[in-house]
Amino acid sequence: MFNKILSNDRYATNGKYNPDIDLNTGHIIRRYGYPSEAHYISTEDGYFLTLHRIPGKSKSSPVLLQHGLFCSSAHWVFTGPKNSLAFVLADHGYDVWLGNYRGNIYSKAHKYLSTSDSKFWEFSVHEHGIYDIPAMISYITRLTKNNVTYIGHSMGSTGFYIMSILRPNIASRVQLMFSLAPVAYMNHLNSPINIITPITSNLSMMLHYFGEGEVFPLNNAVMFLSRYFCNSGAIAHKVCSIVLNMLSGFDKSQFNDTLLPVIFGHTPAGTSYKVINHYNQEIFSGKFRQYDYGSEQNLKVYNSTEPPDYDTSKISVPMVLYYAENDFLSDVTDVLKLSKELKYLVDNYKIPFKKFTHLDFLFAPQAPQLFHKRLLQTMKKFERCRRLAAMRACDRPQSWSVARVADGEYPITRTQVSNLYIYSVAATPMPQGSRTSSRKSSGRSHY
Repeated sequence: MFNKILSNDRYATNGKYNPDIDLNTGHIIRRYGYPSEAHYISTEDGYFLTLHRIPGKSKSSPVLLQHGLFCSSAHWVFTGPKNSLAFVLADHGYDVWLGNYRGNIYSKAHKYLSTSDSKFWEFSVHEHGIYDIPAMISYITRLTKNNVTYIGHSMGSTGFYIMSILRPNIASRVQLMFSLAPVAYMNHLNSPINIITPITSNLSMMLHYFGEGEVFPLNNAVMFLSRYFCNSGAIAHKVCSIVLNMLSGFDKSQFNDTLLPVIFGHTPAGTSYKVINHYNQEIFSGKFRQYDYGSEQNLKVYNSTEPPDYDTSKISVPMVLYYAENDFLSDVTDVLKLSKELKYLVDNYKIPFKKFTHLDFLFAPQAPQLFHKRLLQTMKKFERCRRLAAMRACDRPQSWSVARVADGEYPITRTQVSNLYIYSVAATPMPQGSRTSSRKSSGRSHY
């Protein structure tokens, strides 16, 4: 039934069909005339992730873009070449990589577990930080032999902070990090989500009704509710628009209503109940800390009745924060609290448009003018600084990371799953003297 209904529901409110509704990330990239690759990698705990790539020229600087909650790599490209940050970076000569966290539509495989196994979904934002991002960064730096610039939106920034604090060896391979709508502290959340939090400190009990640990997967049932209802008439369309804006912030001037079917064609992309509950705990506690299992289990896991805080002062990567006054999920007060704790803050920039929201970082038609230009200028400035031996041209020379990845230092191993070869990069270097020469493989497919 859902398939039949959805087949007739592919038209925007202006009556024009947008093919991006039904295309995957790789196909969207190719539709706009760019080369596309898909790389399949594995994490240390057995999850298989998809990295989409818009390859640059030889020796191009790699940039990794990491999505937020309920999103995927597609959210970086479906607004087209002029407004999508991934295409803007590609046009400026960068080697663009688009990550996908475990559990979303592009990363739903495991070496031993099935998605129908509840153990598959036993992960929170913590695992995104200590496993997923390290696997992506290790793979990219090993393949390109260059350190990476990282750009994270929302949960893409949260995971990075966790990685930087707990996996400093991986963080040393990141030369510069941009946080778009940073999410660490959530004390001053203005979203209606904040109303839910006092009702229950254990949102996971409610979310279990959506399945065995999986929350809002991008399946036909969800697409029926989001896409069919949102396009069933002007009133329903308006309701969907209001709901979306209620969660992230209202900005009619920067929200393209005709894009709504495309957004809901790729959203929600799926996650686990523990990811949602981890954020729920952050809101309830007012702290940026590890997952709270309850006092009894915390004693077993952490040797303490309370989960440990993430110490943001340990982040040694040069950081850039871009935030907005009208962002319901990344409040200015919380961002400023984070900024005061960062030792290597390169730029702390509030978008100069009062109505700019959480999702405007992805979809706003004026995003190129409001922050893309500044982002590119900062990247170029850093690259000039990096080329100077003394690096005296930098405003904050002590903040720039100059660690390099040695050729062959991080070995690639190969695992066969059905007809697909999964290439995994070790998270730690090989012991000195144990490196062997091997044929270089990228584990990539073109689609």
